[in-house]
Amino acid sequence: MKIGLDIMGGDFAPKNCLDGAVLALKELPKDVKIVLIGDKDAALKYFEENKIDGSAFEYIHTKEVIEMGEHPTKAFSQKPQSSIAIGFKLLKDQQIDAFGSAGNTGAMLVGSMFSVKAIPGVIRPCITTILPKLNGGCGIMLDVGTNADCKPDVLYQFGILGSIYAKEIYKIDNPKVGLLNIGEEPEKGNLVAQSAYNLMKETKDFNFIGNVEGRDLFGDKVDVIVCDGFVGNIMLKMAESFYRVAMKRKLNDEYFDRFNYELYGGTPILGINSTVMISHGISSPVAFKNMIVLSKDVVEARLNEKINTQFN
Repeated sequence: MKIGLDIMGGDFAPKNCLDGAVLALKELPKDVKIVLIGDKDAALKYFEENKIDGSAFEYIHTKEVIEMGEHPTKAFSQKPQSSIAIGFKLLKDQQIDAFGSAGNTGAMLVGSMFSVKAIPGVIRPCITTILPKLNGGCGIMLDVGTNADCKPDVLYQFGILGSIYAKEIYKIDNPKVGLLNIGEEPEKGNLVAQSAYNLMKETKDFNFIGNVEGRDLFGDKVDVIVCDGFVGNIMLKMAESFYRVAMKRKLNDEYFDRFNYELYGGTPILGINSTVMISHGISSPVAFKNMIVLSKDVVEARLNEKINTQFN
């Protein structure tokens, strides 16, 4: 297995990317190779200065970068030698099995849709976030930013994607899927939520338990929470603020510690024909390490094949 890592992406590239790759090597099996995509000379110089053996990695050299503020579609086509564009070319040509970056998220989504493409039948690929549960387990929420506006059939598909992801990656048996709403009753919410509920209520594609509310996010009632990317992104950033507030107030609590994004590293884009991982622009070495390790788990689970089977 080969995992490609964009070492030009993120606010602290290439340092944090390289440190994370070194940490990941200690946890990955010997048959998993990390391919560093970016400025090879800068990487080797960094390894040399820090007395790190860089021979354990493979390198694909480029100095071109899609910057955070660039228009994703234009930049992807105008910069074919950028680390992100080259990463997707390697992925499309099956020279790597997974590709991760903390760089321009829009460019990562463009590459996913126009390079490796969506799985036939999937209307809108999406991304997820982990929801730490009070009982020590975890749930997931999707979408959290890819699709700000969603039609009912798209939300229905998120239920399928989330259920498969929760089962295959987090080993949750028969995940309970809920539709995020302002009340539990079927008639609650806007027209999209009401229509999505009507699609889901008779489904055999996943274990739908009905509407859930914001107060259910971290409890045992639900394992997979479905919402559009607008609401999901707001909920995600509100949850992340809990952790920052706890740290500022010097609250030592193992539950709030689990809101630290570093523990999860990144998220796969669900519904595409390969494994693409997106990470925070501010990712630390630990976050990069965990993104790389999760990439390996997603590839080994053959997640995309199982999603493809469900949709076709």
